[in-house]
Amino acid sequence: MLIGTYLLYAAVMVVAHPQLIYPFGPDRFDNPTFHQETVSERNVAMAVSDGEDAIAVLFFMGNGGALAYFTYTLDAHQNAGRTIAAMAYPGGGGIAGKPSEASLKADALAAYDWLTTQHDGPIVVHGFSLGTGLAIHVAAAREVAGIILDAPYTTLCALMTKGSYLPACYLPGVQKWRSVDDVPALTAPVLIQHGTADQLIPISYGRQLASAMTDAGVAVTFHAVDGATHNNLAGQPGYQDRINAFLSGLQKQ
Repeated sequence: MLIGTYLLYAAVMVVAHPQLIYPFGPDRFDNPTFHQETVSERNVAMAVSDGEDAIAVLFFMGNGGALAYFTYTLDAHQNAGRTIAAMAYPGGGGIAGKPSEASLKADALAAYDWLTTQHDGPIVVHGFSLGTGLAIHVAAAREVAGIILDAPYTTLCALMTKGSYLPACYLPGVQKWRSVDDVPALTAPVLIQHGTADQLIPISYGRQLASAMTDAGVAVTFHAVDGATHNNLAGQPGYQDRINAFLSGLQKQ
């Protein structure tokens, strides 16, 4: 009886888990300093703010799924005069479509390829939470000057395992989001910022990812942001300063 109930629960969770990974909000991004682009044959929606800095930033948001919720991060780059291209996710922010790990990763690569046709200088990828998996995936497959990760994970399925008491990393049909698998292909330096009070993605996951990167020979700068939670990391004092210092260091290399 108990085994049957557990198996039924597992089957339900496999079917329902995308709704938990992608609880995207509906709020549209209407910042007038950004212009909207639809790029590639995949019809990837991008919000773009043009800057004068040599570096362009390709940004991947978290699973809020609407760029309207990530103004602190976008401001950090706009305030520094950088071009920023932020990928919108289908299913959130008024963008039509249905997200999946495979489709989002394909969209992310298409977004990078488009940005290279618009910007002649170095490109940095920046991801928050769910979006760190996209940033790492792009950096593993394309040439980037740097990688910025806010509250990253090693594998999203490990977090699912912790929350569901199911072996999510081994269940067929589960979208795994194994960022750690892309680590050996990384070559660009990495900045990680992670809040010590993050309860959604505990800082231990960020430390594990940083350790895997160091073991793979990747240069990693890790900042434990004291008292920061998952949702207020980008608003903490020093957040923008650490990004600026990291990117300034890249330009001096």
